[in-house]
Amino acid sequence: MNKTSLIDQARAVRQGEELDARAVTEWLRSTGVELIGEPQVTQFSGGASNWTYRLKYDNRDLILRRPPMGTKAKSAHDMVREYKVQHAIKPVYPVVPAMVGLCIDHAVIGDDFYVMDRIEGIIPRRHLPRGLEMTEADVRRLCLNVLDKLVELHQVDYRAAGLQDLGKGAGYARRQVEGRSARYLKAKTWNVSDFSYVRNWLQERIPEDVKTCLIHNDWRFDNVVLAPDDPTRVIGVLDWEMATLGDPLMELGSMLAYWVEAGDGFLMKSTQRQPTTLKGMLSRRQVVDYYRERSGLKADNWIFYEVFGLFRLAVIAQQIYYRYHHKQTANPAFKHYWVMVNYCAWRCRQLIRQHGR
Repeated sequence: MNKTSLIDQARAVRQGEELDARAVTEWLRSTGVELIGEPQVTQFSGGASNWTYRLKYDNRDLILRRPPMGTKAKSAHDMVREYKVQHAIKPVYPVVPAMVGLCIDHAVIGDDFYVMDRIEGIIPRRHLPRGLEMTEADVRRLCLNVLDKLVELHQVDYRAAGLQDLGKGAGYARRQVEGRSARYLKAKTWNVSDFSYVRNWLQERIPEDVKTCLIHNDWRFDNVVLAPDDPTRVIGVLDWEMATLGDPLMELGSMLAYWVEAGDGFLMKSTQRQPTTLKGMLSRRQVVDYYRERSGLKADNWIFYEVFGLFRLAVIAQQIYYRYHHKQTANPAFKHYWVMVNYCAWRCRQLIRQHGR
């Protein structure tokens, strides 16, 4: 098997999302970046978040990130913050991409953007790349390596990295429950649950933070890069736009909302975007046990974090669906997100009935 065919590739730039590569190249050269030739410009898939381009020069392989055109909610697409976070974390957490430059001069392409080195590797999405054969033992090793990288992140000395101002610190769990509840109600449409039972249940059981640490806040398999010569080894972690200081168990609960198991039902499997159904992957219960063993953290009320993770996912989906419902976007992929929101409400209630107290 040609390993090159397994590596994640960008595609043609989407219509209406073209990049002024000449302006970017001139700006990079003006900052002292040595570039040979003109870039081949392609774009990575995605669309609900920031736009990501590959600029392949004769001597450099770079990635450019910028907000969607006409973005109003700058806090959700803060290129300056995203750049500075990764620049600060890189020395203490080497799998972060190396930053090349940050541009806040809107005369270049009309918005803030930053450029970083590309990490060439395999990104495990809903299905592994065609041709990548992994044994059950390989899959288990991959799963444990991804979880170990999360544990490693949560043990980073964020003060030594100069990131003590990245978040508000203690009280993260309370801020998340109350903040997500407010955002959900603001984005609610007529065809989704009001989540009143779940919101009240969470509000009444908010725990004290188990600790404050650096969290990625969007930890999934499709945000990691695997080595082409050993697809069980993590060589990169991407998409740090939501990184902050917070409670690691809140991050673990949020991660598990995306963790689809082989035995899950149709609706749960319809949300799958990572290869967690493969033989060899840990179950959600096993993930929690493994993480707690490796991290040394305890939680007597784990169900709170699992319910919160599903509620958080519902809020994210509903905010996206709200834009579609009110014709702020025409992306047909968002048309049925309201079904996912209602399914999350049902799962939350099921978990509370089975395990809640």
